[in-house]
Amino acid sequence: MRRAIRALTAVLFLSASLWANGLSLNSIGPRALGMGGAVIGLANDYSTIYWNPAGLRNLNGVFVGGYFSGVMPTGSYKLDLSALGAGTIDTETKSNLYPSPGLMAHWVCLLTDKLTIGLGAYVPAGLGAEWNGDDLVALSGGQSFNWMSKIGVVNFSPAVAYQVADNFSLGLALNVYYALFDMERPAEVAANTFVQYKESSTGLGYGVTLGAHFKVNDMIRLGASFRTKTDVSMSGEAENPAFAAYNAPKSDFNRDVSWPLWVGAGVAVKPIDKLTVTFDVQYSQWSESEKEFDTEYKNSVWDQNIPAEDKKFTLLWKDATQYRVGVEYQATDMLALRAGYYTDPAPGPDETYNILFPSVDYQSVTYGLSFKMDKLVIDAGGEYLMGSERTIEYGAYADAMPGTHNMNIFAFSIGLGYQIK
Repeated sequence: MRRAIRALTAVLFLSASLWANGLSLNSIGPRALGMGGAVIGLANDYSTIYWNPAGLRNLNGVFVGGYFSGVMPTGSYKLDLSALGAGTIDTETKSNLYPSPGLMAHWVCLLTDKLTIGLGAYVPAGLGAEWNGDDLVALSGGQSFNWMSKIGVVNFSPAVAYQVADNFSLGLALNVYYALFDMERPAEVAANTFVQYKESSTGLGYGVTLGAHFKVNDMIRLGASFRTKTDVSMSGEAENPAFAAYNAPKSDFNRDVSWPLWVGAGVAVKPIDKLTVTFDVQYSQWSESEKEFDTEYKNSVWDQNIPAEDKKFTLLWKDATQYRVGVEYQATDMLALRAGYYTDPAPGPDETYNILFPSVDYQSVTYGLSFKMDKLVIDAGGEYLMGSERTIEYGAYADAMPGTHNMNIFAFSIGLGYQIK
């Protein structure tokens, strides 16, 4: 059990990843959210800057849209340690709302009508974990400490799309990631002796998204999108009271993390006039971005007294493929209804599992609608991710958190857009 707790200590030092199995979240636009994120082939609203920038050529005039998305995860953790005289853990994460707003616009270039320009500022992820320390005293020497991690990522994304042929367009979006990470947790400084550890950091990373869109005919559209692996250099300050005796309770640090390479392809089919059905396959290459994290502490006391193995944490995440399907029905000229479904497999293996990376398999159902009044559009969407309970046997892996884990997530999104001309 001590190895597992030490592994948790390492990941809490080094964690700077995201929830809901990574960056493949559906909160990028309420229309996409309502259709299960299966919009790479459809690509017909402002959120296409994120999903497939080539879809900007499907949009007309000058348009500005904004939305607010809220993500509410509920995780559970159970562990019976009564045989070891350490009691039983049966707890849930606190009910927090993690906001993910966005603002996007697009317009046709004044120099040529074959080029459309887009600009987006949005949060592709804004999540975290906060546990009740009173319920986790069995992991911290009988004392109650704060257990919290929170991350926010803002993407500033200028984009362009060019009409190569009548039915074919290409697009490119620049991704400028600004990441923020805060964390509090107990740190073991001696056998069964803990103190409260805290850290806060920010960082920048740069990448691109490439997209292609092809209109086969009035019934079928095809799309493909590729997002590069993006390295983000984080820097911040950590606080550990155990080093106060060395007159070094705080230390600056650097840490490099990565968002994974992502590839998606989709098709949109319109079998009848008012009905559109979409299907996407989306792949995230976690194996190349979530292998391990390293931390460099600037204070020499920290650098010399923290063991090398505690500056490195190995995740060994696996590549994951999501399958998504969406439906849109134009009920009237003003009202459109949407629904969707997708699978989200867990990239994290059993051998590195811990409570701040609740990587479980999800099945998700989504729903949404749009209401259009002249130049004004109101969009709304929601989804519920149903997690599959995951059990790690006690003693099965030296660096895993044993117990029964699960996570369910509810998310909603409300948007407002205006066609300027």
